[in-house]
Amino acid sequence: MMADAPAPIVPTAASLFPRLRGRRVIVGVPGVGFRGDLRADDPVVQASRTYVPVLSEHDYYRAETEQVEVFAPLVPIDRVWVEMVPETATSADPRLTLDAPPRRTPIPASELSQTTGRRVVQAVPDGQVRDLRGATDVYQNADGIACVRVCGEPEWYRWALGGVTPSMIEVRADLLWVE
Repeated sequence: MMADAPAPIVPTAASLFPRLRGRRVIVGVPGVGFRGDLRADDPVVQASRTYVPVLSEHDYYRAETEQVEVFAPLVPIDRVWVEMVPETATSADPRLTLDAPPRRTPIPASELSQTTGRRVVQAVPDGQVRDLRGATDVYQNADGIACVRVCGEPEWYRWALGGVTPSMIEVRADLLWVE
């Protein structure tokens, strides 16, 4: 029995947030295209214009883990959206426009062939757990159940940075969604 799907990610204008440090963001140019899997730092003002320092998630976790400074390009704040998961958002009210990044509705992991490295959401009895990464594709465990091994996102990036295999858990595929 599949658990209820998590709410979609709703891109929200970064200008609505006084603090952005560590938030997951999307950048882009409306009508042209968008890029995700990024993290922001707090906005800065230069020559009366507001910019957001934006890092790849890999660089963000490297900076956090190794306590080093990394180069963060400055993106005009009107080209930055924060990924939000509002309590009231549902996949029934999609917003299709080229003026902002589209909502991202999670897809059941059991419907995908590739989950390795993807952001996943796990259904648990009292809600969902986000900020996880699939460490394997869907496979059949010893009991014949479709599963995916997952780890926390910080551990996923530490694995890439230091080669230390993260602790993982096996989760039934029907309890996972890919963002």
